[in-house]
Amino acid sequence: MDFSLKHLAVTTLILSSLASITPPAFANISAQQSAAIVKTFTETSATDFRQFLASVAKSDVAKPANLGPAISAFLDNKPLSAEQQDEIHRLLGLYARVKYGSAATETLKELVAIPTFRKDGVAQHENPEFLKIADKIKDLAQSFKLNFRNIDNRVYEISLEGSGDEVVGIHAHADVVPVTPENWVLKDGTRLDPFKVTLVGDRMYGRGTEDDKNGIVVALYAMKIIKEEKLPLARNFKLLVDTTEETTGDAIPYYFEHNPTPNYNLALDGGYPVVIAEKGYGTVMANFARRNAQGKGAEITALTGGLATNQIPSTSVATFASDKPTELAANLLKAGTDYAKRNGGNFEVATNVVGKDVQLTFTGVSAHSSEPESGVNPVARMLDFINGLDGKVALKHNHITDAARYAADNWGLDYLGKKLGIGFSDAFMGPLTASLTYVGMDDKAFKLAVNLRVPVGKSTETLKTEIADKLATWSKKSHVAVAFDYSIDEPMYRNPEGEWVKALLAVASENLGMEHKYGTSAGATSVHELPNGVQFGLAMPDVKYTGHNDNEFKTVEQFLLDLQIVTEMMGRIGQLPKL
Repeated sequence: MDFSLKHLAVTTLILSSLASITPPAFANISAQQSAAIVKTFTETSATDFRQFLASVAKSDVAKPANLGPAISAFLDNKPLSAEQQDEIHRLLGLYARVKYGSAATETLKELVAIPTFRKDGVAQHENPEFLKIADKIKDLAQSFKLNFRNIDNRVYEISLEGSGDEVVGIHAHADVVPVTPENWVLKDGTRLDPFKVTLVGDRMYGRGTEDDKNGIVVALYAMKIIKEEKLPLARNFKLLVDTTEETTGDAIPYYFEHNPTPNYNLALDGGYPVVIAEKGYGTVMANFARRNAQGKGAEITALTGGLATNQIPSTSVATFASDKPTELAANLLKAGTDYAKRNGGNFEVATNVVGKDVQLTFTGVSAHSSEPESGVNPVARMLDFINGLDGKVALKHNHITDAARYAADNWGLDYLGKKLGIGFSDAFMGPLTASLTYVGMDDKAFKLAVNLRVPVGKSTETLKTEIADKLATWSKKSHVAVAFDYSIDEPMYRNPEGEWVKALLAVASENLGMEHKYGTSAGATSVHELPNGVQFGLAMPDVKYTGHNDNEFKTVEQFLLDLQIVTEMMGRIGQLPKL
């Protein structure tokens, strides 16, 4: 939502006849009663929504919530009270879960099986995997009797038409972050295929199950249900499937260069219940020109880290070339083990001799870079360790040791910017975070990225200047040649006004038993710069987010809840006379 929205009168609308009333309302169905309804009914127990309602009315599960009057009024096309309207919407969400939960799960598997990550040297809109997923989504949309448009293979638009001119944009994305397949191993040794949904207990493992192919699926099925049930809508919905959310972020702006911007925008790519603020996304990219190694001892020839700036990996591997690899491996293992003990003991150190090379591996805990506190960053630890090897292990100096010195001196193991002296915090949005993430090397340079997440409280230009000045001072003092590239986006903060956002908050918090208050996020989504833009799920704020992690997963229960919630949300938002 933008700040210019005026407070609107509280109104609701019945499913069958668009009648407005004034008092706010809540669905008189508890989470426990919803669970009982789901348990009682199966996919084959109803052919359509009206039959489902009739069956619920006759069952014992309807009695505690006193659903009979609402169901009878709806089936008889009579006016409903505000509470009854919301009860019908809640039942619509439960119907979606009962009727299409299995089908939606199969669709998620099909989308995860398409490896839609960025390939070097190939434009995203020319990548064959994106052409493949575009065709799959098109087939689904058309089989659901929904309108489909492919905007130059940048954005896939699926439309659900209503009677008014307003448009609500539902945002999700088809691209995923890259994987390191050898790291997809469970603690019991089970190896996972990142691009095949593997069910272990209640967990569906696979890249994109949480970020963000689940969002595409639940929105498609919610639109399908509303369409086939012929439920009247006071406005239009457009599901906008982004293809560059994890990389350049240029697909959505491209779409809006050629198409009108929706009046309201919801990202199914963040946290529940409703997120009204997002930190700004920033990158400090350090470029160290490759140089010949100087000195005596082993030489570090390679170092791995995250494959994207927004991804904290689970492992970092440094490769050392040595004339005495066995001896070096033993010395590195001892030094690394001692270092781990001194620095929390919460990561593992291992060595492996391959010919004349020694591979040193630090294994931490992978995390989304917006939540560095939920991981253990092996990149930061590896660089800090390498910088402290002088006097313990003979080491030649080159561009990688230059990078290690830079990382240790300016960023260290802290992820709050304290080492560099740039830390600050906002009472609502939380602290600035700074995580060493991406590591890359080509013929000319070794690259090391720090990913920033920036709250309100300091202008981006002020922060950029502050960082640049501090790093320039360090470079001059240390005599380390390094070229920096900086980018910092403005944080997003929205004033939560309007009946639509109140309805969003009610739907999510009631279904999930959450506190009825708005949230903030460190992750930026495609609605960051759009009018009336908020996050509406699909992650629980008190559970570690596994998107971008090794072994990414979504639980079956949460996926079905998402389907239930998004369907109820679209029915309810679609019916409000004013947003």
